[in-house]
Amino acid sequence: MSNFWIWFSTGLEHILDLSGYDHILFVSLLVLTFPLKQWSKLFWLITAFTLGHSVSLAISTTSSELFLPQALVEFLIAFSILLTAIFQLLAMYTRRTKKMAPISIYIVVTLFGLIHGLGFSVLLKSMLGHSQSIVLPLLYFNLGLEMGQLIIVLTVVLFSLLLAFIFKWPYHFYKLTLVCIIGLIALKISAERLWQLWHSS
Repeated sequence: MSNFWIWFSTGLEHILDLSGYDHILFVSLLVLTFPLKQWSKLFWLITAFTLGHSVSLAISTTSSELFLPQALVEFLIAFSILLTAIFQLLAMYTRRTKKMAPISIYIVVTLFGLIHGLGFSVLLKSMLGHSQSIVLPLLYFNLGLEMGQLIIVLTVVLFSLLLAFIFKWPYHFYKLTLVCIIGLIALKISAERLWQLWHSS
């Protein structure tokens, strides 16, 4: 039980760590993709991201074949947030984006999940070291990530409900406000990480 809690709590704390808020921003954007009444689409969108980061986390932890420099991974994570924010804005104001097939959105989110999974694996691999038994730590760590992701989703949903029903903010207005804020943050960290990537190469 203690072994389970060590790895589970590590995964949970990692995704909820405010100093590494990029994953929180990305999941928040996913929640804002659809109105709450379209909860089934939101469910599959979160599932697509979960599938992506679970696969790359497992492969990159158990095999050395899937490897990218950490600086590149960190930049790609930030850039995925920026692209998602831009897409959200375009989807609100352009017909072509609105008509985009849902399956293509799920595919893109799955690909972004693959990138985020590589970011998750950095901590796990550093903790595992040369340990021979990695299957259970990997499973427990990933379960912790999923719990943290669920907490983020519920927090954003509750915040949206608060704005909609207590403060009477229209969905369109608070979505625009939050996406713009997240987009500006993503632009800042993308520029910073691109600079770091440039100097590390």
